[in-house]
Amino acid sequence: MRFASLGSGSRGNATLLSQRATHLLVDCGFSVRETQRRLARIGLSADVLSGIVVTHEHHDHIHGVVSLARKFQIPVYMTRGTCSKLNALDNPYWHPIEPDHDFSVADIHCHPFTIPHDAAEPVQFVFSDGATRLGLLTDTGMITAHIVANLYRLDALLVECNHDLAMLARSDYSASLRARVGGDYGHLNNTQAAQLLSRIDYSGLQHIVAMHLSQQNNTPALAQAALAAVLGCSADEIPVADQADGFDWRTV
Repeated sequence: MRFASLGSGSRGNATLLSQRATHLLVDCGFSVRETQRRLARIGLSADVLSGIVVTHEHHDHIHGVVSLARKFQIPVYMTRGTCSKLNALDNPYWHPIEPDHDFSVADIHCHPFTIPHDAAEPVQFVFSDGATRLGLLTDTGMITAHIVANLYRLDALLVECNHDLAMLARSDYSASLRARVGGDYGHLNNTQAAQLLSRIDYSGLQHIVAMHLSQQNNTPALAQAALAAVLGCSADEIPVADQADGFDWRTV
């Protein structure tokens, strides 16, 4: 199974997974034109997408979902709560999913699990091709036992390192925005991401990527150092998905 990112951050998110002829887009926070441009960069076109899986309804994750699905007749998989916020209940390409109930999109098996975030019915995912498992965890305010229980026996983990606590505290964000971002239904900070690693068995990880970094309240070096301290590796061994380029194909 291959995976790549079209971009990760507050201005747009999209992750791609491929297994054989199955190409699954996770979220689409970019316009149709921009999504097509970014897909071309990694050698794909929108007309080969097998489906779009949506984690939640915030704009940086769903901006292009409905338009892309309609233009290319792509099935969209999301919870009823998410769909209600998109006003897309009449979209013929929508397929409802239930948190903690598995489903498959052709060759890719999908396990959505509930997470704490300030959205209607948000989920994150573990994806599998039957032999390998990839965990995706972003847009999560805190680490729960349920999250830890789902992230077992992973071969790859894409984990949110949204902010550094000290940088957020002295940022020019309003008090209410700082509270939202740093709250239990906001985003994971570097320390929380590192704590997650310490609570799961990471011995089988072939890849770990720091995701959804804030451009104002974090730096790649801080995120890398936090994760590397748990893994016992060099910080420069930890790749970071950025807003402009995401990251290129990796294989598990």
